[in-house]
Amino acid sequence: MVDLDPAVVAVILAMAAVTYATKAGGFWLLGRVDLSERAEAGIDVLPGAVVVAFVTPVLADGGVPEWVAAAATVAVARKTGSLLASLAVGVGVVLAVRTLV
Repeated sequence: MVDLDPAVVAVILAMAAVTYATKAGGFWLLGRVDLSERAEAGIDVLPGAVVVAFVTPVLADGGVPEWVAAAATVAVARKTGSLLASLAVGVGVVLAVRTLV
């Protein structure tokens, strides 16, 4: 059995509480503030901006497999509108092209 240091457990629980409080506080605050149309539009596109922030460095450093997978992912996303299908195709294509190249 693993012995857990009480200080480590306390730190983990404190971090979990702060993370939850931050997220809950954000939802609570946004529920009480009237946002302009511009602010709402910015919040609506934020998830896409986060994805681009993660994908861009991979594509910049990547080779043919990553670029082919990115193109396939975009094509499937446009065709189906399904995030799960596009992610599955992207992972499958990058694995397949890496195997072939």
